[in-house]
Amino acid sequence: MPIDAAKALAAEPRSAEITWDHKDIQLYHLGLGAGVPATDPDELRYTLESKLHVLPSFATVAGAGMGVVGGLSSPGIEVNLAAVLHGGQSITLHRPIPVKGKATTTSKVAAVYDKGKAAILVLRTEVADAEGPLWTSDAQIFVRGEGGFGGERGPSTRLPAPDGEPDKVVERAVRQEQALLYRLSGDWNPLHADPEFAELAGFDRPILHGLCTYGMTLKAVVDTVLGGDVSRVRGYSTRFTGIVFPGETLRIRMWRSEGRVQVAVTAVERDDAPVLADTIVEHV
Repeated sequence: MPIDAAKALAAEPRSAEITWDHKDIQLYHLGLGAGVPATDPDELRYTLESKLHVLPSFATVAGAGMGVVGGLSSPGIEVNLAAVLHGGQSITLHRPIPVKGKATTTSKVAAVYDKGKAAILVLRTEVADAEGPLWTSDAQIFVRGEGGFGGERGPSTRLPAPDGEPDKVVERAVRQEQALLYRLSGDWNPLHADPEFAELAGFDRPILHGLCTYGMTLKAVVDTVLGGDVSRVRGYSTRFTGIVFPGETLRIRMWRSEGRVQVAVTAVERDDAPVLADTIVEHV
């Protein structure tokens, strides 16, 4: 059987040392579209080393991480990468991410769910430095054709639709070269750069990384609702529901409630096609 849930869950966690500094942070922020206008004081917090702070979604690329592909090489998991989709992502912040860091990342398969025609793997990564825990992240990986093994279905991630009109709506343009810049933070999948590879995958041109959309969305929420203060973010989760092409525009709708912002993201040029759903930013 390609997925042996018991073996995957019993496997020893894998650890590695990671480091990052201001150049990694700046490159990541630029890959999200930060720096426009270049002299805007609000944007300089993302681009100028003397004023730099760290958007919490940097956790998904810090030290290039072990990543989704690394998690799929865990004992008990043998799957065709062509059948793999990144279904969702969550981050819990234990404290703000420093501009320069050295930490230990520990990764494991935290759960395996049986959805019938597909399996869902939860790949958990915990990161700590000398001062203690920094963040915990979960990647939910959807593997087509690997369900039906009799496991638990797992919890539903669907959220009730928010009431009323959104409190804030902003639009963020995706630059034509943005995927080429974002991939320099560590995701070298040719799907995001090579037109021939994208065609083989069923797309007429390369698509934007889902985690780039994820980061762009968090930046929009921080800038629009949280006064630009990244330290207020305590958690961030989403479900990936659609693709984005470079050159398109994201429409980001935000509903505020006590301690959290619910978000929906769509692609403007494709009749508001869903991109991110069930998205929550928890904050203080």
